[in-house]
Amino acid sequence: MDKIYVVYWSQSGNTQMMAEAVGKGITDAGKEAVVLYVGDATVDMLKDAKSFALGCPAMGAEVLEEGEMEPFVCEVEAIAPGKTIGLFGSYGWGDGQWMRDWVDRMSGCGAKIVNGEGVICQETPDDAVLTECEALGKQLAAV
Repeated sequence: MDKIYVVYWSQSGNTQMMAEAVGKGITDAGKEAVVLYVGDATVDMLKDAKSFALGCPAMGAEVLEEGEMEPFVCEVEAIAPGKTIGLFGSYGWGDGQWMRDWVDRMSGCGAKIVNGEGVICQETPDDAVLTECEALGKQLAAV
């Protein structure tokens, strides 16, 4: 069974809920989901993957979490060309600029972003957002 990694950072649990929903979509599509907190993941795990997902909430002035996720994403940039990446995360305020920046950044590295945008929600994901996350997982599984 093909493994598809879902690597995330979460502080309040909202982005973790989204990660688990992406994983469910992958599993429902017949692939093996490996949902990992970013501190437990390595970029080497993603090198041979055709597709994977990354999740992080907006932090501070609408940026990625700087202690663990930002350094991980910097490493991912080197292996991003040709990969299909699903992006997701929650935010507390603002309008999602951190996600637009992240999509532009990964696209600029040569990755294909699923649906051309990330899945975002304000605060706790509701059923509609979790369904979107499951659909994202299914799309990653189809790559």
